[in-house]
Amino acid sequence: MRVFTGNANPELAQKITDYMGIPLGRVQISRFDDGELFVKIIDNVRGKDVFVVQSICQKPNEYLMELLIMIDALRRASAARITAVLPFYGYARQDRKDQPRVPITAKLVANLLVAAGANRLLTMDLHAQQIQGFFDIPVDHLYASPVIGKFLIDKKLSNLVVVSPDTGGLKMAHAYSQMLNAGLALVAKQRKGPTEVEALTMVGDVRGCTAVLVDDLTTTAGTLCMAAQVLKQNGAGDIYAAVSHAVIGDLGVRRLKESVLKELVVTDTVPLRDMQGIPVTVLSVAPVLGEAMLRIHDNQSISSLFKI
Repeated sequence: MRVFTGNANPELAQKITDYMGIPLGRVQISRFDDGELFVKIIDNVRGKDVFVVQSICQKPNEYLMELLIMIDALRRASAARITAVLPFYGYARQDRKDQPRVPITAKLVANLLVAAGANRLLTMDLHAQQIQGFFDIPVDHLYASPVIGKFLIDKKLSNLVVVSPDTGGLKMAHAYSQMLNAGLALVAKQRKGPTEVEALTMVGDVRGCTAVLVDDLTTTAGTLCMAAQVLKQNGAGDIYAAVSHAVIGDLGVRRLKESVLKELVVTDTVPLRDMQGIPVTVLSVAPVLGEAMLRIHDNQSISSLFKI
């Protein structure tokens, strides 16, 4: 087998290959003067089982194009099977038509990956589960909850309640509450715009409890910070947030600095920017991804990876 990576998150790819005990594949990625990308696979991949690790984040358009060109290069180099490993599946929020004349970009990305030559997809914590159905190739969908859940269990937080910051994340919050043997609560919200959220009401009792907000993705941190404020107004004690994909920009950093959150727990599916002193714990999902890739290569089950 061979593992290659683009420029999106080479640190995670290196951790994955370190776990697997194999070297990271060599690839040359450069640009022509007009900005076009050029990719050359240095290692021989003829007849190999190849995995390409690339999160569609930070510069999603550039990194998606890198991924597609790498897959095409591998297909034309006679790789036996190509698995696209997307720790973070970008464009996943555009998974349906919720207003007139808008695209379903998550489906477009799926079409592009298959057209480029991907034979399989390995990803983690999709924003919407139904995206798996956008593919006519096998999709292995992993979860960050065993990694985050173990961290929270080890912290031995008392009187714990898991909170979903919106109705869409209630299923994830319920899974965490079962895993942590904790209570469950919900903050109902109404979004005013792409970067603004207006929280409405609290469902559940959090008075005197240690609260953990769980979500799959945050970019502007508007949902998390507003939900944390509502929790504090309803008598919650320490408030933590656990997020699988922290694609945080400048606005998100400003909001987190001003929020009542005690600690933000994230994974390394995407590179974390400078958080300017905000208390953040980064957990690595490299062992989970690496083990899944080894099992896919050996045609073994990966369902046990869903457990702590």
